Amino acid sequence: MRKLVRTSAAAAGLLAALALTGCGSDAGGGNGTPKASASPGESGDNGSGGGESASLEGAWTGMADGGPVALSVSGTAASIVADGHACTGQVKDMGGEPMLSLKCADGNTDRTMGAIESNDGKTLVISWDAGKKDTLKKADPGKLPELPTDLPTDLPTG
Repeated sequence: MRKLVRTSAAAAGLLAALALTGCGSDAGGGNGTPKASASPGESGDNGSGGGESASLEGAWTGMADGGPVALSVSGTAASIVADGHACTGQVKDMGGEPMLSLKCADGNTDRTMGAIESNDGKTLVISWDAGKKDTLKKADPGKLPELPTDLPTDLPTG
């Protein structure tokens, strides 16, 4: 029962996170959004640092530890819902590299400081200071991502 409640809460949080970005807008960069860009001389196609036009703006989804992860970035505002935790904060420029600096409402610290490992505009990899690593896919603009359907079937009944 607890897992069902956590999954439902994560799904509700996912929808709220997507609402922050207008369902995953592809607008990028024109409003001060930090970008993950390749170093001079890099083409950005090697997966490190992302491409020059790759932006964090929009909705990103994936799975981690068997549960959904949803990241939403609008301008410099960012929010993530993962493992039953909802966290909000900002995208900050840390020495030329964008990082996610978040605070979770329940005090969880699994995903509070995240470094952008790579971003090619379609796949985003974030390494979190607490040791977690998320690989997320860009959500299609105007389309809600599919939620997991493999909910537990061995739930106790009343």
